[in-house]
Parts: sequence; structure tokens; C-alpha cells
Amino acid sequence: MKKKFPIGVFDSGVGGLTILKEFREQMPEYDYVYLGDNARAPYGTRSFETVYRYTLQCVQWFFVQGCELVILACNTASAKALRNIQQHDLPGMGKGKRVLGVLRPTTETIGLHTKNGHIGILATPGTVNSNSYVVEMQKFFPGIQVSQHACPMWVPLVENREYSNPGADYFIQKDIEILLKKDPAIDTLLLGCTHYPLLLKKIESYLPKGIKIISQGPVVADKLEDYLKRHEEIESRISTRGTCKFFTTDSPEDFDAHADIFLGEKVNSEHVNLVS
Repeated sequence: MKKKFPIGVFDSGVGGLTILKEFREQMPEYDYVYLGDNARAPYGTRSFETVYRYTLQCVQWFFVQGCELVILACNTASAKALRNIQQHDLPGMGKGKRVLGVLRPTTETIGLHTKNGHIGILATPGTVNSNSYVVEMQKFFPGIQVSQHACPMWVPLVENREYSNPGADYFIQKDIEILLKKDPAIDTLLLGCTHYPLLLKKIESYLPKGIKIISQGPVVADKLEDYLKRHEEIESRISTRGTCKFFTTDSPEDFDAHADIFLGEKVNSEHVNLVS
């Protein structure tokens, strides 16, 4: 009988914890291992080659830990590295290993939410510059109009615990106004960064009524649950003790201090050394 394994969840930092939180709420029976590459974050400003190299190192680490299913809960890694890993690296890593991302689950459903075909995306500069969301959305929903805007200040607002303070309002209002000037007909807004759900209340306050906001966590959790139902050969091998372990490439103390923002609970992470 093959050994069972936990699900690996990867992010360049702590934002992916919002995805992990949804996984644990929706599928609490599974075991999870989370790795944040905090020592090399943020990924958003780095080149495609660098993001690919860093992400591949982290995926290989998960496989060494025994995690044969890894979710890239990072928009930049999903946009810049996932396809290369799936096409060029996985075939040589042994049968049965899988790496999935957050981009495809989001893009294959986003068009179902819009009534007029006008979608807006707020994301990090790296995700916006990759243009991956626009390309993938138009594959699934040809003819939709997609407008993007990069919000470089939003992640620092969250990580510095300023997301609920008045200082955040200036940047949130300004960025939303810029996006809506690009396309005033937007009726569906994708939060294309795992940090942004923590800004949801303020985002809602500056959006015109009637615009639907899509956060990735619930969408990706639904898609993962469906994926596992359709792939019994993988689901049957996931361990089910309901545990979760946390690892970081930087300071565990710093990771733990930020993790409770996203999870709403205290964690005790361990340090991992990865070659730069």
C-alpha cells in the first residue's frame, strides 16, 4: 500500500494563508503543509526566470517532504512558473506528482459571474505585468472585456497591519477609481492577490453598488474539492488527520507574527533552508 501524504500549499510569503484557510474550512479532514518563501519575497517584482527557479526549488522541497500534490497559492508563481513546471519538470519527477495553481480555477469561472462581460482585476504589479489573467480569461470566455490595475501599496498595508486603519483608504479609493476610469462598465471585480481579502470591507465601501467582488480562496477551494472527487487515485492517498504544519525560509518568529492576520489563529512555524 502506498504511503499517504499531506497536501502542500506554497506561497512566496504569507498571503497564501488565505487560500489555506479556505481549504481547511471546506476540507478539514486533510493534512496540510504550508511553505512561505519569505526570505525571497516578494516575487512580484522578479523576472520570470527567477520566479520559476525559486518556485521549482520550493516544489522540489515539498516532494522531498512526501507531498505529492502541491498547490501554488501564489498568483505570481502561478502566472510565471506553473506552466513550465507542469510541462518541463514534472514528467521527470516521478509518476503521480501534481502541481496546481490558483490562476486557472479563477479564470475558468470568473466569466460566469459577469452579466455584461466587463471584468476588472486588482492585483500586484507582477501579476498585472504577466497579463496571464487576461489571456486565460479570454480563452475560457472569448469576447469579455478585461481591465487591470496594479496596486503596489496594498500588500504592505496588510502586512503592516494597516488594512483596517484610515491610512489605507487613500490608496484603496485611488486604485479603484483608476480601474473604473479604464472601464466604467465593470460589473465583476477579481481580487487577484491573496492579501486583498483582508481589505474587503474598505474595497466594498469605495465600489459602486452592483459590482460583484470575487475572492480567490472560496473559488480555489471549490475547485480543489472537485478535482479530488474526480481523481480518486490522488484523493485516496491524502492523509486525513486534520493536521497542518507551517514552514518558512525566513524568521519563524516574523512568520508567526503575520500568520494570525490571515488565519485568525496562532501558529508555530519552522525554518527551512533553501539554496538561493
